[in-house]
Amino acid sequence: MSNPTSYRELELEVIRWAEARKIIPNSTPAAQARKTVEESGELLEAATALQVCNDLAKLFPELSNRVDFVGYRLGWLDKFKDAVGDNYVTVINACALADVDAVECLAKAYAEIKDRKGTLMPNGIFVKES
Repeated sequence: MSNPTSYRELELEVIRWAEARKIIPNSTPAAQARKTVEESGELLEAATALQVCNDLAKLFPELSNRVDFVGYRLGWLDKFKDAVGDNYVTVINACALADVDAVECLAKAYAEIKDRKGTLMPNGIFVKES
């Protein structure tokens, strides 16, 4: 498949990739979970750097016109996207190794949160609606 278009198609391609590299069956769900933690650290690093860039651009709007600043921010944006994708890959691998459907996990999580009411405040605290 050259251009997977759905989540299911991408998931299958990731599993095929992992099988070809012997991640499946030679890894474990726990090993992939550890890898997810590592990748999540990279995601946090990139997200934090992007937030700093965004905060600086708000404080100093002239930065948005500087090629070096724009390039720096785009570099972190690329690292952010890469980390998000790597997290997906490790979670898909963990699910495949545990014989669990990743989409089913996502659907279960969504079913648990979909009716929650509340608002995330600017200070980062989520206030539940009663």
